[in-house]
Amino acid sequence: MSLLALTANAQKDTLTNRDLEQRIYSLPYYSYGKGLGFTSPDSIYQMNIRFRIQSRGSFNQEEGKDGVIDGGVRRTRLRFDGYVGNPRFTYALQLSFAPGDLGGAVEDGENLQIIRDAVVFYSINTHWSIGFGQTKLPGNRQRVNSSGALQLTDRTINNATFNIDRDFGVQVNYINQRRDRFSYNFKGAISQGEGRNFTKNDDMGLAYTGKVELYPLGSFKKNGEYFEGDILRETSPKLMVSAAYQFNNKAKRNAAQLGEYLYEKKDIYTLLADAMFKYNGFSAFAAYMNRSAGDDNPIAVNPDDPTKINYVVAGQGMDLQSSYIFRNGYEIIGRYSWQEVNEKIKQYRPDAQQMTIGLTRYIWEHAFKIQGELTYNKQDYFNNTTKNSWYGRFQIEIGI
Repeated sequence: MSLLALTANAQKDTLTNRDLEQRIYSLPYYSYGKGLGFTSPDSIYQMNIRFRIQSRGSFNQEEGKDGVIDGGVRRTRLRFDGYVGNPRFTYALQLSFAPGDLGGAVEDGENLQIIRDAVVFYSINTHWSIGFGQTKLPGNRQRVNSSGALQLTDRTINNATFNIDRDFGVQVNYINQRRDRFSYNFKGAISQGEGRNFTKNDDMGLAYTGKVELYPLGSFKKNGEYFEGDILRETSPKLMVSAAYQFNNKAKRNAAQLGEYLYEKKDIYTLLADAMFKYNGFSAFAAYMNRSAGDDNPIAVNPDDPTKINYVVAGQGMDLQSSYIFRNGYEIIGRYSWQEVNEKIKQYRPDAQQMTIGLTRYIWEHAFKIQGELTYNKQDYFNNTTKNSWYGRFQIEIGI
């Protein structure tokens, strides 16, 4: 049995299955597969088990270097969700195991990054829910979406640079979605500010995140904003416009919840805006991201050696992406991204552009698909030099 078919009547709960389904979409991922579910005979608890695997092969060519053939398991995820005692109390646990999916190399003194999500949500009523634990923050659309719900094999260069990822804290959601009328959601979070699995906090600095989502033409089929491409072929035009803002007080990492540790703590401000449109197999997506440091000074100086510095990854970028899916399950995708870093860090980090064309064959929606893409990258350095590279990539994803 799926978590989306909760036996709320056994609990004498006033929430309907539709209401509970909306709560699930507040959790850190969306999946087509219903997984393998278990419900106790007395309906006191329910657990749903899911897994997915991404296997990838690629050819990379950087300017002035020999080509490289690479392959391996990009992601292996195991996920559990359900409720305990009452369908109002839902939980989600997600673990990652692939070597390239653990957040970097394992180093002495650092925590192993196996736990991605460990969160409990309480549904106050049909609109309000509150969560506590570690999960994705209400940030940019592409980051909130599961990596298994992407049209191409990975997210954009701007997502990699400016997203606010996961954190530990409290989240509050107000969900008010209707298929046939103007809809809206409000989401907020107060979190630790240092990213997932962080256990060395030494100050009172927190991160404050707020987000608004608007659906001028009504909501998408099956919460279609949580997956890329119009694979369900919306019968009427659907549009989502959203914006999120975060203030991360006394951040320790150079990319807010991600990145290297700074030599000195910095206040970091992040603005994220998205728009998504779907209709009759056509999909278009646009995103703008901006990060800045307090006092407009991204440079951090080593107090023990002023000759050593590092910096907040400040700057801005935009992504444009469109696609069309044919009725036989094949989809063509095009994407363009540009990224401009803050003037004060241009000598350390280049501006960038990325152009991608892709072809995806959906065998069972996003749960089982074959993807191929060709991507060109251009990096512009402060001394007027340019570095070009490109890669071809093939990927198979399967899961339940």
